[in-house]
This record gives sequence, C-alpha cells and structure tokens, in this order.
Amino acid sequence: MDLTLALKALIMGIVEGLTEFLPISSTGHLILTASLLNFTGDKVKVFEIAIQAGAMLSVCWEYRARIASVLAGLFSDRKAQRFAINVLVAFIPAATLGFLLHKNINALLFHPVPVAMAFIVGGLIILWVERRNKLNPNPPRVQSVDDMSPLDALKVGLAQSFSLVPGTSRSGATIIGGMLFGLSRKAATEFSFFLAIPTLFGASIYSLYKSRDLLSMADVPLFTIGTVSAFVSAFLCVRWLLRYISSHDFTIFAWYRIAFGLVVLATAYTGVVDWSH
Repeated sequence: MDLTLALKALIMGIVEGLTEFLPISSTGHLILTASLLNFTGDKVKVFEIAIQAGAMLSVCWEYRARIASVLAGLFSDRKAQRFAINVLVAFIPAATLGFLLHKNINALLFHPVPVAMAFIVGGLIILWVERRNKLNPNPPRVQSVDDMSPLDALKVGLAQSFSLVPGTSRSGATIIGGMLFGLSRKAATEFSFFLAIPTLFGASIYSLYKSRDLLSMADVPLFTIGTVSAFVSAFLCVRWLLRYISSHDFTIFAWYRIAFGLVVLATAYTGVVDWSH
C-alpha cells in the first residue's frame, strides 16, 4: 500500500467519523469525498461500509459503562432488559427492509436528483420540527432513553428506515424522528447513538461477508487506517455533539443539508461527481 492510498483511506475515515452521527448523511459526504479523491471501485464501496465499524466502536467506548451495565443485567435487571429490547425493536425495521430492498435502492435511488432531494427534504423537515418545538414549548414526553417504551423504540426504528434512501442520514432520521415522536433532544440523540451499534455493526459484517471474494489480507492495512481514523474522529464528534445539543438546536444542520443538496445537483450537472457510486 503506497502513501497516497493510505492518505486517501485516512481522509475517508475522518469524513465517516465526523458525519456519521450528525444529521447530514455520511453516505453523501463519502460519495463526494471519494469522487474528489478519485478513490472509487467495488472494493472502495465495501471499504466505505466497513469503516462504519470504527464509528460504532467510538460509541461503544463513550458509553462503555452503560453498555457493560446493560449486558451484566440482561438476565436480572428489568431496566437493562427493557433497554436491550428497545434497541432490538428499533433495529429490526431498517435491518429487514435493508436486506430485502438493498439492490433496488442502489439501482433506483443512487442518482443525483433523489440524493439531492433527500438532502433538501431532510433539511426542510428539520426546520419544521424545530419550528414546531419553538411554537409548542411543552416538555417532551420522554426525557431519557430509560423512559422509552417498545412502541417509542418501534417508531424510532421506522424513522430509521427512511435512512435507507441515500442522502437522508441515519442519525438525522432517528434523532429528528425521535423528537417528532415525543423524545427530548438528548434522549433522541443518545438513543440514535445506541441504535448505531447493531445497525453499523450489522452493515459492516454483512458487507464484508458479501464481498469476501473481493478482499485479501493485503487490504487489511487500508481498512485498518480507515477504521481507526473513523473511530477517533467519531469519538470527538460524539463528545462535541453531546455538548452542542445542551444549548443549541439542529437548525444549522438543516441549512447545511439544503446547501449540500444544491451542491449535489451542481456537481452532478457539471460531471464533477458520479453520484451513482
């Protein structure tokens, strides 16, 4: 592996980590970055999904005490059992639809207009939800992830299913969906983090298994660089986001999404980026 390839893997990992947990779509940013770096191909598609494991591990590390507590109490603590059930319930809708519709989604929606529309519509929805909260400043029904019911989890899981559309953003769908369904900003954000663990881990394992014939031991250094850089940047991003939401809303991300949607259209029209990637 040459230095240029290693640098590209490093940059891609950083982009993945910085965008995975923000409501701005990591997939869209990875497509743009890969195209600008001329870092494309079937193996790179696997790489982009596999390095999500690095972002997922950052959440595991940040919430290691909570995760350990849940695992220790799975057979004895009702609170831990309810939390685990909620994560499982929320995971099932997107996992099932993704497994069934993966090929159709790639064929039909990985095109400039659908990707741009997902960015722009997602931004408008965030603006609407934030305005709705300002006009109706009632306390959220669910203040903590521990207050969630399986029905709340199912609703968030259904919201996550919309992230199968390229450009939507998994974290955006779960956080904004959670807020729309009565979760506090903090509860929605934290549950989005926890839901990322089975979602990203499952996607990474499934992608690596399906593409095992493409890969060899020579790819390990490249994937390691991407995964480690994704871990570090995602860890810093998660820490920052938790501080940010304590005193800010998501309006800035909404306007960013709308602007990025216009970038998608412009780069596709000029041929700078191949959004069918």
